[in-house]
Amino acid sequence: QVQLVESGGGLVQAGGSLRLSCAASGRTFSNYAMGWFRQAPGKEREFVATISWNSDYTPYAASVKGRFTISRDNAKNTVYLQMNSLKLEDTAVYYCAATVGSSVAVTTLNANYWGQGTQVTVSS
Repeated sequence: QVQLVESGGGLVQAGGSLRLSCAASGRTFSNYAMGWFRQAPGKEREFVATISWNSDYTPYAASVKGRFTISRDNAKNTVYLQMNSLKLEDTAVYYCAATVGSSVAVTTLNANYWGQGTQVTVSS
């Protein structure tokens, strides 16, 4: 079993920055890919970014590429999402997810574990 706890969300003005953290416990963190997803009101959950176990593979959604950076610290069992140049449309609940096995990326189809989410609100 894996427990994921997100933190770092909040209210920020457009153009500002936030760093989200996701602390994992329960299994060997370094063995699995991690990812960030988000869900805005009235919309489906969507992919934001994912990172392989060794950080070699880090694809991003087109809407955040160049503004967001995913990273991980296996010694701290934590994955991060640095969000810069935030836009109003980035407002959502952000979820951390993990997939166990040989996958190098997390998707909504292969995610085995989810965090409870953290709210990010971008104001004008």
